[in-house]
Amino acid sequence: MTANLNSNRRTFLKGSVGALALTTAAGCLGDSGSGSGDAPGADGEMIMTTSTETTSAYAMSQAIANRVNQNTDAVTVDARPSEGTNANIGRLSRDEADISYIQNWTASKVANNEAPFEDIEFTPTQVFHLYDLAWLLTSPNDGWTSVSDIQPNSRVSPTPRGSGTAEMLQHSLDYVVDDYERVSISYGNQASAMSEGRLDVGAATFINESVEPGWVQQMKSTVDLRVLQWPEDAVSQLEDDPAVIISDIDMGGFEGYAYAPDTLHTPTLAYNFVVRNDFSYDTLYSFLETLWAQREALQEDNALLGGLADGEFWTQNAYDTLPFHPAAADFYQEKGVWSDEFEVADE
Repeated sequence: MTANLNSNRRTFLKGSVGALALTTAAGCLGDSGSGSGDAPGADGEMIMTTSTETTSAYAMSQAIANRVNQNTDAVTVDARPSEGTNANIGRLSRDEADISYIQNWTASKVANNEAPFEDIEFTPTQVFHLYDLAWLLTSPNDGWTSVSDIQPNSRVSPTPRGSGTAEMLQHSLDYVVDDYERVSISYGNQASAMSEGRLDVGAATFINESVEPGWVQQMKSTVDLRVLQWPEDAVSQLEDDPAVIISDIDMGGFEGYAYAPDTLHTPTLAYNFVVRNDFSYDTLYSFLETLWAQREALQEDNALLGGLADGEFWTQNAYDTLPFHPAAADFYQEKGVWSDEFEVADE
């Protein structure tokens, strides 16, 4: 499968669909979640999880749930907050969620049975693309301009623990710094932590490489926020790392930073929704059918969902590490946005 990444992205996370078995029996993980029929979701109820309550992703999931709930009686979507992409795999495994977003870093680790996903007993199968996030490290510390300014006693929150993004950023940091004090602070609390001197480096993000979420704007309005550049030698190593996507971002379109390089080279992740491979075909198909009919109206509820108005966006940046759910595959084939390079999970 070929990743349809923007032209300024120079690597994509590789993996093997075959590394993960597609043999989970329906309902083998119990009925404590929303699935109470022959398969998870057979009752038409879907618990949707993304990230924490202060994030754009959670707001987007609420808009999606509202649109579906208002326009069909066949499916009910309950959008709930979560700690992040790694936690979402756990929620799917425990039948505490039905449809959750993950990103390419997590998808590859799951597909290759890497820790902490070596014992999961189901296959996450792709449903649709939500957005891409360029991740950057920021600091309120005067004079800091580079990730290499981080010291062993620096307090760094590369997104909260439980987030798959944290693993990717920590992996990337290993190319630059030998040690730092790892702290875990939620996105919405980073501004106050920086203001109070409890945080030297926090994470920020640009949605689809162009939009700043509200919590990033709050950070800029609270402290003199500085965007840290990745050193050239680290960028070269990261470009050669198959586990990392590097984007080149023109910072001229972003205002209000105390310091920012002209062009920022920074890690980026593609976020897609997945369900278990044994999730109800009929429920997922009804969900997609309803959401598709509302795809142009979604941007009225949340401008960040405007990409879904374009049908090809739904399968954009699909992972080459995980298959699609059969219901999603059939739906996209009917809508003309399917690629023969995509893999389909066994029914």
